[in-house]
Amino acid sequence: MTVAVRVIPCLDVHAGRVVKGVNFTQLRDAGDPVELAAAYDAAGADEVTFLDISASFEGRETTRDVVSRTAETVFIPLTVGGGVSSVDDVDALLRAGADKAAINTSAVHRPEVISEITRRFGNQVLVLSVDARREADQPSGFGVTTHGGRKSADLDAVAWARRGVELGVGEILLNSMDADGTTNGFDVEMIAAVREAVDVPLIASGGAGRAADFVAAVEAGADAVLAASVFHFGTLTIAEVKSALAAAGHPVRQPTATT
Repeated sequence: MTVAVRVIPCLDVHAGRVVKGVNFTQLRDAGDPVELAAAYDAAGADEVTFLDISASFEGRETTRDVVSRTAETVFIPLTVGGGVSSVDDVDALLRAGADKAAINTSAVHRPEVISEITRRFGNQVLVLSVDARREADQPSGFGVTTHGGRKSADLDAVAWARRGVELGVGEILLNSMDADGTTNGFDVEMIAAVREAVDVPLIASGGAGRAADFVAAVEAGADAVLAASVFHFGTLTIAEVKSALAAAGHPVRQPTATT
């Protein structure tokens, strides 16, 4: 049986509010995370991803009360990231209601934390979030960034994704920092490069502007497609994206609500 392509709205949270900008700058308020999560659940989203985008940069943990209130409103899987750096952090997020945890900056600094987490909880709970951009000096042409895209890790993005899978992550969230918020389309070359290197589910993120962009990401190798601003500001609906995917021959779970 072919697995359905997942369509995932992303809640980038800063100071308790959902925000969205371009390349993680020029942030605009997009609403309350709890209300948005509930609306996306009703609209037929397959999952919701909650990223506290300033937690690692500010050296603090994810805002767990917001996570808890969000988890109480949705009946679809909730992935939470931002400031995750230990087994205890993941334990706290799961207890707050998250289904999966996403790890980024701390895994780059101490890769063995991936194995520590997956030995405790299983690889199905851990997503490696890779914020990548084009870097000509990296073998693949793509480099990893940390701290919400603020710092270069001097690390090849494709090699890092492969290493993350070797260490035990169950999924890769690949975000193009060059494309993020631009609505110019996903970086399909980056998606294809990582797809060739890993055999776990791959979530494409960064750059969605049209329904056709989601189709292109899946055809490049993504198992799931994630977006923020096009959903938050009403450019596209979950149903429109799923209709485009279905029309292109990709299986989707059809929304049960009118959007």
